[in-house]
Amino acid sequence: MSSDSEKPVAKAKPEEKPTPPKPAPKPAAKAEEKPVELPAFEKGISDKLVEKFGDKIEVDFVKEDRIGIKTSKENVHDVAQFIRDDLHYDHAESVTGVDFPADNEIEVVYHLGSYTESSLARQVLTLSTRAPRESHPIPGQDSTKLPSLRDIFYSVEFGEREVFEMLGVYFDGHPDNRRLLLPEDWADLPPLRKDFAIKGR
Repeated sequence: MSSDSEKPVAKAKPEEKPTPPKPAPKPAAKAEEKPVELPAFEKGISDKLVEKFGDKIEVDFVKEDRIGIKTSKENVHDVAQFIRDDLHYDHAESVTGVDFPADNEIEVVYHLGSYTESSLARQVLTLSTRAPRESHPIPGQDSTKLPSLRDIFYSVEFGEREVFEMLGVYFDGHPDNRRLLLPEDWADLPPLRKDFAIKGR
């Protein structure tokens, strides 16, 4: 029987060196981004508005067949009149509103077009303005108010009435601020405000 001293001694393995991490690949050089070229016809229209009103308006977007303009409630009537008389947009295709409770404002948006100017046949100019979001839709009770564009674009008549009853925006100068769809005795919040809740839910 062999003694322990006769057992073969295992050779120690050479210490393995850790493999260094591979260097991260260099990001590919970005091609220089070319500035977006705005459509010339639409840009020409927005430039006329900027030339006329300066910082009283904000050009929201300019793209093919579409222009977006924002302005304050104090300037919206003058801007709309210029759009009709000098740029030849002759009617409002629609009027809508958006409630922004976080901003304590309600925005009213007019989509304007032209039947009489052939170069504008495909164009839609979006004119938007905001008013402070007050709690009462009835004039004389801290209501949300904007000037009506009814004397400029006849076709806003029913659209403004709908925004009046659904969002509680009273249009100063509108000849017929009556409810359009809701019952005359409606006493709840305007139903398109975001804090309106259906009873029982």
